Amino acid sequence: MSRVSPLAALQRDNARCRRCLEAGFPIVPPPVFEGHAGQRAYLFGLAPGRVEADTGRPWQGRAGRTLRRWLQLDEETFFARFYCASVTRCFPGPSPGGRGDRRATPTEEALCAPWREAELRLLRPALVVTVGLAAAQQLLRVPRLTDAVGKSFLLDDAVAVPLPHPSGASGWLNDATNRARLGKALTHVRRELARGGVT
Repeated sequence: MSRVSPLAALQRDNARCRRCLEAGFPIVPPPVFEGHAGQRAYLFGLAPGRVEADTGRPWQGRAGRTLRRWLQLDEETFFARFYCASVTRCFPGPSPGGRGDRRATPTEEALCAPWREAELRLLRPALVVTVGLAAAQQLLRVPRLTDAVGKSFLLDDAVAVPLPHPSGASGWLNDATNRARLGKALTHVRRELARGGVT
């Protein structure tokens, strides 16, 4: 009789989660995340977009392609290295203004937080990469990207490296100083990925 690992049990429960939907939020389930036991690098973004909701796999749109280009990883290696999760796991739906995706509310983020907490407890990653300000605020409590990108932080026993979001919707990378911050951050990530403990 086979036993389900704690992480597999958590993922099974997460895949069935309908907390936000039952609370009346206009999300589009199912939850989107990907990873397996033994991964020592944890990638934490904001939320899946429409493409991710349609495919059921994180980082499938243009932002994902940009992120992999930044990290100099092909898609197979990217998913082999990183456990991919996000502040909220379901596509939040389109923005009421008609441009981009809706930003999940603090209540939705709180309803999703236990999944992240359990993943980090079970995985005990050596490297945590946050993507975008919301993810960095959640895990590292940084107030602005300019205070965080280009630096490394400690998160329990992990090295944490914040990145800006690669969506292109923000003008943050239009500034040359911020592009230099990104270059520094990517050097930190590649250095940590090259270490023996992060596979």
